[in-house]
Amino acid sequence: MGAMEHPIPKNVPALLPIVKYGDPVLVKKAKPVAAIDDAVLRLIPAMFNTMYAEPGIGLAAPQVGISVRVMVVDVASDGKSQPLALINPRIDAHKGQIKSEEGCLSFPGIQVTVPRWAWVKVSAINEKGLPVTIEAEGLLSRCLQHEMDHLDGVVMIDRLSLPQRVKALWEIRKRKKAGLW
Repeated sequence: MGAMEHPIPKNVPALLPIVKYGDPVLVKKAKPVAAIDDAVLRLIPAMFNTMYAEPGIGLAAPQVGISVRVMVVDVASDGKSQPLALINPRIDAHKGQIKSEEGCLSFPGIQVTVPRWAWVKVSAINEKGLPVTIEAEGLLSRCLQHEMDHLDGVVMIDRLSLPQRVKALWEIRKRKKAGLW
């Protein structure tokens, strides 16, 4: 087997373009990160810069067109910034159910009510290569699940009932026609 090309570009800009719904990268399962190399260490700060500039509370690598299992989140609870970079995350446990309104940087101007687990336990590797476990509820739980979905090629409208999805797609079409996409 030949060497696989690294999916992260050599020169990662400080701000990355957000990929919008309709781009095929958003519906494919992202590749696990084999090693935390310079490319990954350049990608993470660029993802944080991009997320804060939008502004958002979470961003997965596929949303910037890079199909690797990396996400950044910062829900800034109590007004305090708590940036988390998670590599190869997985949900180990979950319980309860909540339905809340969500937005997404890849769906500008669209808000939908998505069912999620109320509590999750997530395991990952951080940018230093150390294992981390996060137990989350509320906004952090929802944000982690939303970004995990992106890593699995699932977008928020995939979680809606058919009538809700049709309504969201109609709204997207209207926004595209109006030049707001």
